Amino acid sequence: MKCPPLAAALLPLVLLGLSPSLTQAAADGVTPEQILIGQTLTLQGGKNEYGTAVLAGVQAAIEQTNRNGGVAGRKLVLKVMDDDNKSALAEANARQLVTQDKVFLLFGSIEGGPSTAVMKAAVDLKVPFFGPMAGSPTLRTPHQPLVFPVRAEHKDEFRALMLHARSLGMGRVAFVRSDSETGQLHLANVQRLARETGIEAVTDLPFKSDIGDADIAAMVRQLADSKAQMVFNHGGAGMYEKLIRQARQAGVKAAFYGVNSGSSQLASHLGELAHGMIFAQVMPSPWERKTALTRAYQDTFSSGQPGQPFSYGSLEGYLTARALIEALRRAGPNPSRDSFLAGLRNTELSIEGMKISYRDGTHTGMSLVDLAIVTREGRFRH
Repeated sequence: MKCPPLAAALLPLVLLGLSPSLTQAAADGVTPEQILIGQTLTLQGGKNEYGTAVLAGVQAAIEQTNRNGGVAGRKLVLKVMDDDNKSALAEANARQLVTQDKVFLLFGSIEGGPSTAVMKAAVDLKVPFFGPMAGSPTLRTPHQPLVFPVRAEHKDEFRALMLHARSLGMGRVAFVRSDSETGQLHLANVQRLARETGIEAVTDLPFKSDIGDADIAAMVRQLADSKAQMVFNHGGAGMYEKLIRQARQAGVKAAFYGVNSGSSQLASHLGELAHGMIFAQVMPSPWERKTALTRAYQDTFSSGQPGQPFSYGSLEGYLTARALIEALRRAGPNPSRDSFLAGLRNTELSIEGMKISYRDGTHTGMSLVDLAIVTREGRFRH
């Protein structure tokens, strides 16, 4: 499924929002017939596999809700703009959605840079931002009263990966991260976790978005010299794939682990090189029916998106949209941004048994991290 890049496409979806304490602004996006939600999403003209999967999951949840009468008798309408994985464009999109398109709230961007940029616009415009699907620490620290993450943050994934490595006797780890302000925050978390877990973080491998093959070769040499036993990343799946390939060609024996972001694409592109890799996932297995969430997701997604494969991305989109829908219901029969915020204060949402926590001073969302290994068949086994 493709959405027009950089375009404001009205999609028959269901989402609701938050807003500041301004009476006039509280009415934005709400009519007797619908609630308009704004989303800037990394679709890259339909080329971003994770973004398009997320949107398909969101659509499935919204369309099901609309078929069942919507929220408080209102249909949910989602206006989507493509941010092309560019932070500046994501912020511009968010500002347009609020100031020109008059959406009720901002919802569900992916990738750390764009999500942080949307947060900046939301805080500046005093509009709630629900369900950023990114693990950036900036979405939770310092506390942002208008920002409501659902998925766990990368710090929880790092901890799970490091503890798994330690359980196998590995004590020297290397960290691959973007050479950015957010990357520095991730590095600080890794160094803190290393002290807590008794693991030595032996080398830091920062990279720029325009990294070339020669730069990756230098990283491989640095990795080999560090004698790291385990390597893990916080993003940059395409670059990480190249690093793993070059490292294996150079005879580096370290075990490569990964976070959820881009994990399916990375495992698929690596093929045999991915066999045995451990990934941290912030969703349960979308292919199994072991939880109430995945059973509901599979049934809804199969009906609403026939022929589309199950995936982590569409499951995360589905769950995040379900959480938003529940939050909107708590805003009452005549939703305003104030009532939306009030409905989420010091509360816990339960979506098919998944607990999502919001407390004064701490919008944790979920803390679920589930480790998965890539089998010889290229599948993820939890």
